[in-house]
Amino acid sequence: MSTAPSPRQSVRPPAADLTGAMLIAGRRVIGAGAEIRSLDARTGQPLDPPYRSAQAADVEAACQAAEDAFGTYRNLHPWHRARFLEGIAHHLTLLSDALVERAHQETGLPTARLAGEVERTTGQLRMFAGVLTEGSWYGARIDPAQPQRVPQPRPDIRQQHIPLGPVAVFGASNFPLAFSVLGGDTASALAAGCPVIVKAHDAHLGTSELATYAIQAALTEHQLPAGVFSLLVGDGPTLGSRLVTDPRIQAVGFTGSRAAGLAVVRTAAGRPQPIPVYAEMSSVNPVVLMPAALTERAVDLADAFTASLTLGAGQFCTNPGLILAVDSPGLKTFLDAAGRIIDADAGATMLTPRIAKAFRIETETVASHPGVEVLARGASPRSASPGQAAILTAHADDFIADPELQREMFGAAALVVRCRDLTQLADAVRHLEGQLTATVHTAPDDVDDARRLLPLLERRAGRVLFNSWPTGVEVGHATVHGGPYPATSDPRTTSVGSRAIERFLRPVAYQNLPHELLPPALRDDNPYNIPRRIDGSIHLTR
Repeated sequence: MSTAPSPRQSVRPPAADLTGAMLIAGRRVIGAGAEIRSLDARTGQPLDPPYRSAQAADVEAACQAAEDAFGTYRNLHPWHRARFLEGIAHHLTLLSDALVERAHQETGLPTARLAGEVERTTGQLRMFAGVLTEGSWYGARIDPAQPQRVPQPRPDIRQQHIPLGPVAVFGASNFPLAFSVLGGDTASALAAGCPVIVKAHDAHLGTSELATYAIQAALTEHQLPAGVFSLLVGDGPTLGSRLVTDPRIQAVGFTGSRAAGLAVVRTAAGRPQPIPVYAEMSSVNPVVLMPAALTERAVDLADAFTASLTLGAGQFCTNPGLILAVDSPGLKTFLDAAGRIIDADAGATMLTPRIAKAFRIETETVASHPGVEVLARGASPRSASPGQAAILTAHADDFIADPELQREMFGAAALVVRCRDLTQLADAVRHLEGQLTATVHTAPDDVDDARRLLPLLERRAGRVLFNSWPTGVEVGHATVHGGPYPATSDPRTTSVGSRAIERFLRPVAYQNLPHELLPPALRDDNPYNIPRRIDGSIHLTR
């Protein structure tokens, strides 16, 4: 796509001081509702400053500002939106040290991991800037008129994608940057041309406020309407419900628990005008260890599995929480090696005391099942948010008979399911819920059996991996971070990667429009120089 030159101003964000304020269409606003404080994940002590919940008037102001900004923002030259996204990334980088320091306090995550998350967040923004300038996101199609066609002439029909409207985004607990205020949902919605209102996660309010300095600076730098972005503070049942039911909100991005995600879905479906909710909710991410792979490298698999399981205290949506394998000497070697590693694990601080408590309850619930044995438990660290690693085992007969054994234990815990043979293993796969990922570890002698298993896994997961581990999601163009229910509320989409923009777009066809009224992407001269499908054939440039 051709781009028009524009001078790049050097505008630093305001001083990174925390004030306890929300951002509503460019204004720093102190809420008037109940006080909310993030906690130090390690000590459990409340952190300053206090934040106060948004009231109905704050939601009204944010939603009206977003609606007012929509007409201008959606009609920007895509190059202008791309430069805006790059501007946000630039100002986030300037704030990196402050973001990492505060996020470390609020989440207990290592600073190296958080520094990488800043880079991931800025990388997502820059990726979507590239998507905008490349132009295929328009989905432009042109069927030229055929006035001489018989028995009926064909009209001129042209199609493109347009943005849905203002979007509400719910920040996630486990990624205070990459899935939060300026994370993938916000980046893809802004790329699509949709103003965004974020409900900050109460576990990292300070980190969320800091992130708003970057977007406010970019909005000012690029002279965009302030209503393009707002940040509100408050609880899910009250603030979240007000946002989702506001008639100006046209879509929702959500990452969190199944219970909370389904509540958002029900609320959105109950509106006079239902709207789409793209909720990423729960997944145990099954890993199949094929027989020959276990025979060849059981100890190596155990080492890699436990590293993946305990990474980030197990607080990844792609954590390998379920292992499926045929009972064999190789599986025994794997379990012995994995058990020794977990028994020696020192544990880790989890994101919040509430998440740590939920993890302990879920693990104890699965462990108390009569068909489950505790293979190994790590130490419980001295922390307000202790995470104690665990490996549990069960036979496939019990796993297949009781869906409760598929419970997500959000933390460093996994259930190993022992199967009689590959036929029973395939049956266990058939009984799985929808998943974000499914992984298979093979050796050359496993290929034929893995080929028969692959169609079953395709039906149950959005990403199928071979001979690797699911933790870590590449931000790219081929990535799928989604899957059948209950992994997500809509299996046709992804929340990571360039196709995430499609969630906030819809197709519109224009029939027999005069040329002067056609959107630029559909004009004969193709002023944006984007790829288009004309009469069924792809034309990469004009």
